[in-house]
Amino acid sequence: MSLSPEDFPAELRAEVAGMEPSRIVQLWQLGFGRDDVIPLWVGESDLPTPAFISDAAYGALKRGRTFYSHKRGIPELRQAIADYTSGLYGKQVATDRVTVTSSGMHGIMMIMQAVLEPGDNIVVLAPSWPNVVRAAEVCHGEVRFVALDPKEEGGFTLDLDKLLEACDGRTRALFVNSPGNPTGWMIEREQQQAILDFCRERRIWLLADEVYARLVYDRPVAPSFLELAEPDDPVIQVNSFSKAWAMTGWRLGWLIAPPNFGEVLDQLIEFSTSGSQAFLQEGAIAALGPEGEAFAQSMIERCRRGGEIVFQRLSAIPRVAVARPTASFYAFFRIDGVEDSLSFAKRILQETGVGLAPGSAFGPGGEGHLRLCYASAPERLSAAMDRIELIIS
Repeated sequence: MSLSPEDFPAELRAEVAGMEPSRIVQLWQLGFGRDDVIPLWVGESDLPTPAFISDAAYGALKRGRTFYSHKRGIPELRQAIADYTSGLYGKQVATDRVTVTSSGMHGIMMIMQAVLEPGDNIVVLAPSWPNVVRAAEVCHGEVRFVALDPKEEGGFTLDLDKLLEACDGRTRALFVNSPGNPTGWMIEREQQQAILDFCRERRIWLLADEVYARLVYDRPVAPSFLELAEPDDPVIQVNSFSKAWAMTGWRLGWLIAPPNFGEVLDQLIEFSTSGSQAFLQEGAIAALGPEGEAFAQSMIERCRRGGEIVFQRLSAIPRVAVARPTASFYAFFRIDGVEDSLSFAKRILQETGVGLAPGSAFGPGGEGHLRLCYASAPERLSAAMDRIELIIS
C-alpha cells in the first residue's frame, strides 16, 4: 500500500510518497520466515560467492584496506574492468571511461540524476526491471513504455519503428536492457546499429543495461552496444558483478561511458556514497581473473541446465506459453486464464511454498506472466516444478 504526504509530519514529494511498493518484495515479505519456501522470485543463484573472491576481499580487509579510497574505483579494478571488457568484445576500452559503482542500480540512479530534468522523458522497453522506472520518476522524468511484442508460443520481439517513434524533442534517454530482465529477450546487431544511429543523430543518451551479457547460451557473449559505439558516442553501458560471479550481496557494479562523463560521475559519487569499499573491490579484481572466468563459465552452464529443466516442464503444460531460454536466467511464462499475476503468485506461494515474481511487476506486457529465476541446482528446480505444476496445469 502506498503512502501519501498526509501520513508524514512534513510534506513529501508526491513522486516519492506515492510510490507503489515493489510487487516482487510483496511476495518476498509474504513468504518471509517460512522454512519450506523455494525462493525463485529474485535474480540470484543459490550459490555463495566462490572462496577465491571472498579470500581476496578478506585478505585486503586484514591488510587494512579500510580507508577512504578513489571515488570512481581503485585504479587496479578500473584497469581490470577495462582489460576484461576489451578482451570480451575485441575493442579497446580505455580506463578513463570506467567508473566503479556501489551496485548496478547505483549506476542507473546516477545516470538519471545527470541527464533528466523536469519534463524530460526516457523511453523504456517493457516488460522491464521496475527499479529503472522508479529511478527515472524520482528524478522528475516521465517514463514512456514501448512494449515488446509477444510471440504466440512464448518470448518477445522488438518493433523497432514503434520504439523510435516514441521519442520526441523532450526524450533525453532510451533504455535498452539486453539480455532482458524479466523476458530473456536479446537484441540483434542490426537493431543495435539502427538504435545507435538514431541516438547519435538526435543526441539522445543510449543507456545499455548489459548486466546479463555473459549469461547467453547460443553464442559466447550477447551483442553489445560497445562493439559499435565510439568512445564519445552518447552510450553508457551498465554492468554488475552480481550475476555471473554470484556476488549479488556485494553491491558492486560499473559504468562504461564517454570520458568526459566521468567527471560528472565523480561528483555524483562524492555526494552519494563517496565510493565503494576498497577491500570489496579487491575481491572484484579476483572475479575478473582466470579463476573468475572459469567460475563464470560454470555459472553459464549451470543456468543453461536450469533453463532447460524449467523449459521442458513448463512447455509440457498446455495452458503455458514459454520460450526456450537463450539468455539471462529467467523463464518468463504466460499462463492462459491468469489476469491477475500478483494474486496468482501469492496463491502459488501460499499453497506450494514456491516464490515466483508476478509479471505485473514489470510494466506493460507483463500481466498474465510469472517470472522464475532458474539459476539454482537442478534438484531444487525439479522440486519447485513438482510443486507448482499441479496449480498451473
